[in-house]
Amino acid sequence: MAASKVLKVASRAAELAASIGAGLAKAALAVKIDGKLSDLSLPITGDAKVEIITRKSAEALELIRHDTSHVMAEAVQELFPGTQVTIGPSIENGFYYDFARNEPFSTDDFPKIEEKMREIMKRNAPIERKVMSRADAIKHFEGKGEAYKVELIRDLPEDQTITIYQQGAWGDLCRGPHLPSTGTIGGAFKLTKLAGAYWRGDSKNAMLHRIYGTAWRDDKELADYLMMIEEAEKRDHRKLGRELDLYHFQDEAPGSVFWHQKGWAVYRCLEAYMRRRQDATGYTEVKTPQLYDSSLFKASGHWDMYGDKMFKVQIAKSNEEGSRDETLGLKPMNCPGHAQIFKQGIKSYRDLPIRMSEFGNCHRNEAHGAMHGLLRVRQMTQDDGHIFCTEAQIMEESLQFCKLVSETYTDMGFKIHRVRLATRPDVRGGTDEVWDKAEGAMHAALKAAGFEYDLNEGDGAFYGPKIEFYLRDAIGREWQCGTLQCDFVLPERLDIAYIGEDGQKHRPVMLHRATLGTFHRFMGVLVEHYAGKFPFWMAPIHAVVCTITNDADGYAEEVYQKLLDAGLRVQIDLRPEKINAKIRDHSLQKVPAILVVGKKEAEGQSVAIRRLDGQAQEVVGLTEAIERLVKEATPPDLLRKKGL
Repeated sequence: MAASKVLKVASRAAELAASIGAGLAKAALAVKIDGKLSDLSLPITGDAKVEIITRKSAEALELIRHDTSHVMAEAVQELFPGTQVTIGPSIENGFYYDFARNEPFSTDDFPKIEEKMREIMKRNAPIERKVMSRADAIKHFEGKGEAYKVELIRDLPEDQTITIYQQGAWGDLCRGPHLPSTGTIGGAFKLTKLAGAYWRGDSKNAMLHRIYGTAWRDDKELADYLMMIEEAEKRDHRKLGRELDLYHFQDEAPGSVFWHQKGWAVYRCLEAYMRRRQDATGYTEVKTPQLYDSSLFKASGHWDMYGDKMFKVQIAKSNEEGSRDETLGLKPMNCPGHAQIFKQGIKSYRDLPIRMSEFGNCHRNEAHGAMHGLLRVRQMTQDDGHIFCTEAQIMEESLQFCKLVSETYTDMGFKIHRVRLATRPDVRGGTDEVWDKAEGAMHAALKAAGFEYDLNEGDGAFYGPKIEFYLRDAIGREWQCGTLQCDFVLPERLDIAYIGEDGQKHRPVMLHRATLGTFHRFMGVLVEHYAGKFPFWMAPIHAVVCTITNDADGYAEEVYQKLLDAGLRVQIDLRPEKINAKIRDHSLQKVPAILVVGKKEAEGQSVAIRRLDGQAQEVVGLTEAIERLVKEATPPDLLRKKGL
C-alpha cells in the first residue's frame, strides 16, 4: 500500500519533504504533483500523488540544465551590458541560450563567463516564481530594453499565466519549474560551442548568437561526458569518411553523399544482408517511382502534414482545354507508392499478409543548418517495408519484425538498448477508437515480445503509433534507428481493400517498418561505432597483399588472384617501398588483414598474416589462409545458415 501524508490545505511540497525527514528536505529540488513537475514552493491544494525530486531523480538533469542556462544568461548580461536575452532551454546533454548583441562572442569569452557563472551560483540566490499581468510584464521588460521578451509576451495566448523567475536582481520570462536556488545547481558545467541562430528559426529575422553548454549532476558525470565528446570527435564519420576514402560531401550537392568505391562496398554489403533477411521472411521486393502528382500525397495526408519538407516541381501541362500548371512532388516516403501496388488487382484474405519491401530512394527538404553528414541528409535510401495484414495478424507480424530487428542489430555489433512507444499526436488522422486499437495492438506486441519500454507521448506519426528501437554505440551514445508503425488510417484514406471470408470488402492494416532506418544514417552510426574499423565481413577491403621485395611480385599477383576468385575484396601493393611503410599505410586505412609475401613465402606457398587488432604475425599455407579469410568474410546470417 502506498505511503500517505496528511497536510494542511495549501501546504507546500517543501513542507512535505521536511515532514518526512531532514535529509529529504535538504535533498529536495522540485516536486511532481499528480505527474506534473513543479517548484517546491508551489502549494499542494488537495489530494494528490506527490513525488519529491532529488538530485538522483531522472528529472533532475533537465532542471539543472535549465537553471544553468539562466545563470549563463545572467553572467553574460553582467559581463556584456546591453546584451538582450531571448530563449534558453535545456536540451539533450545540455542547454543553450540565444543572445542579441552587435558583436559576436568568441570561445575566448568562455572562461570569464564560466567564472562569473560560478560566482552567481556561490551567491545561492533564491529562485522565486512571480506571476505578472500581461501589461505589467510588458512594462517590466520594456524598461529593461528586452524587445525580444516583449514580443514573446505579446504573442502569448490571452489566458496564459505569465511568470517570471527571479534569482537575486536578475529575472527571466519562463514557465518553469526551477530549482530552489542558484546554489543547488551544483557547478558541474562547461560551455562548449558557439553558433548562429535566426530569431524564431526564421531566416527573415535577426541573426542571434547562441552559446551552448553542458551541465550534469556532479563532476564525474561531467568528466565522463567530456571524455565521450572527445572520443566522438575522433570518430566523426565525416572526418573518417575522408581519411578512409569512403565518401564525401560538397556544396554543389547539399544533403547528398558522393559514395566512393570503398564506402559503396560497405553500403552494398548492408543492402545485400537486408535483402537476404527480408527474402527469408517472405517479403517481395518492389520499386516505386520518385515523382508523383501532388494528388496522391494530398489523398494520403502527407501533403498537408509534411508538405514543407517535400521538394516540389511545377510543370506546365497542355491539353485540348488549354494549359495549366501541374505540381509534382519527389517522394519523401514510400508508403503511398506501396499502397498503389497493393491496389492493383483484387486481393483476398487468403493473400494476407502481404509483406512488401523496397530500398526506396527518398528526398526530404531538410533545413540547411539541420544537415549533418550522413546522419541528416536530403537524399536517403530506406530499408523500407509495409505489411498489409488483418487485425488478427498484427501480433504475429509484429513479433516477427521485433525478432528481425533484434537479430539484425546483434549481427551489426549492437544490442537493442531501449524501446519506446510513440503515441497519438495532437494533429492526426482517424478517430480515437482507431487510435485506441492501434496503440493497444502495439502495447500487446511489445509485451508479448518481452520488451520493457517507455512512452514517447504525442510523437507518433499522424496515421499511427510508432515503436522506436534504440541502440547504443561503443562510446555510450543512443541512436534511434528501427521503427514499427501500426496504421489504420492510410488504408482508409487511400481506399485500399481486400475481400474477406464473408465476400465483403475490408480494410487491411498497414504496418510500416524499417530495420536499419536509412542506410545513410546507419552507415554514419556504424563508422563512428567502429571508428572506421569495420567487422571483417563488412570491411570495404578484406585484405591487402604486400610484397617485401619485388622478387615476390609474381607470387603476390597469384595470391591476389586466388583471393579475388574466392570472393574476397582485396588489394595488392607492389610499390617499391619498405614493408613497414606499407603495413603502416594499410593499417591507417583500417584494412583488417595484411598478407605479407616474400621469397620465403613464395617458395613455401604460404603467406604471413598481420592483423589490424595487433595479433602476432602468423605464417600459414595459402590454401588455409584463403579458407580462414573466406569464413571471416561470410556475413553472420550466412554463417548461421551453414551451421557455422
